[in-house]
Amino acid sequence: MSHRAPWFRRSAVPPIVNVMFAAYAARIDRDQPLSGLELGERPAPEVRPGWSAVNVKAASLNHHDLWSLRGVGLAEDKLPMILGCDAAGVDEDGNEVVLHSVIGQSGHGVGPKEPRSILTERYQGTFAEQVAVPTWNILPKPKELSFEEAACLPTAWLTAYRMLFTNAGVRPGDSVLVQGAGGGVATAAIALGKAAGLRVFATSRDEAKRKRAVELGAVEALESGARLPQRVDAVIETVGAATWSHSVKSLKPGGTLVISGATSGDRPSHAELTRIFFLELKVVGSTMGTKDELEDLLSFCAATGVRPVIDEVLPMDRAREGFERMESGEQFGKIVLTN
Repeated sequence: MSHRAPWFRRSAVPPIVNVMFAAYAARIDRDQPLSGLELGERPAPEVRPGWSAVNVKAASLNHHDLWSLRGVGLAEDKLPMILGCDAAGVDEDGNEVVLHSVIGQSGHGVGPKEPRSILTERYQGTFAEQVAVPTWNILPKPKELSFEEAACLPTAWLTAYRMLFTNAGVRPGDSVLVQGAGGGVATAAIALGKAAGLRVFATSRDEAKRKRAVELGAVEALESGARLPQRVDAVIETVGAATWSHSVKSLKPGGTLVISGATSGDRPSHAELTRIFFLELKVVGSTMGTKDELEDLLSFCAATGVRPVIDEVLPMDRAREGFERMESGEQFGKIVLTN
C-alpha cells in the first residue's frame, strides 16, 4: 500500500474536539469582577454555515474583559461566556490568521436584522483552544508579525488607529495628547503616532510609565493634569472623568477630542461646555474599527516595523494572573495569553 494515501498525510484541519480549556465568565459581579472568572473545560465551538473555526495561538486581554465580568455588555442569560476579543491563530486550511472582533458589522454570517456586537457579548470569545467566527472576519496574518504581536491589534490597537487617523484626522507634523499612558489604547496611540510623524505628548500619574512613554516615542510625558508646553491638534481620551477637563483645555481652537473609553467614570465634574463651543472644539466618539482599517493597520505595522508593546506573555492556564495585573493597572502595554 502506498504511503501517499490520504490518511498518511498530516491534515491542516483542526482536530474535532468535544471540550477544550478556556477562561470564561461564570458569574457577574460588579464590585469584584474576578470572582466570576473561571478556568476549565468548555464545549468546543460548533461551526455554523458561513463560519470557520480557528485554533488560537495567542489572545490578548482588554479592559473590555473586565467590564464583561461586571456585566457591562454581557447579559446574565449569555453565561457562561468565554472571554477574549482578540486572537491570532491557524484556520481550518492551515493559514496563519488574525480575527476581526466585530461580529455582524457586514451582515456576513449573522441574521439580517442582528445588530453588530463584539466577541464575548453574543458569541463565545478567544480565551480558549478554539474560537468560531464568521469566515468574513478572518484576515491573513502578515509574516512579519508573531502570533503574540498580531493578537494585540484587533481591539486596542485598532481602536487607537481609528481614533488617530479616521476620527481625529491628524496628519504628519500635527500634535497629539494621549491621556493615561500605559493602557493598551494609549500605548498604541503613542507608538502609532510616532511612526506616523506626529508630535506626541502623554500623561500618567506613574513616573515609570511616563519614562516608558518617552522611550516609546512621546516627545514629552507629564504628570496627569500638568500644563502642556503647547496646545495640541487632537487629544486621545480613554480615561474619562479624571482627565476630561484637562483634555479640553489642552486643545487648540478648532481641535478634536476623540474618546473611546472612560475607565475613571463617565461623569466629569466640569464638562467645559463654554470652552467647547467658544473655541469650536470637536468631540468625537470612537468605537473599535472596521475590517478594512484592521487590514490597513496590519500592513502599517508590517511595513514600518512598529510593533505592539507587550507587557507580559502567559500560558492560558495562568489567565487569572493576567486579569489581576490588568485590574491593578500595573501593566504597560498588552497582556497576551498563549496556547
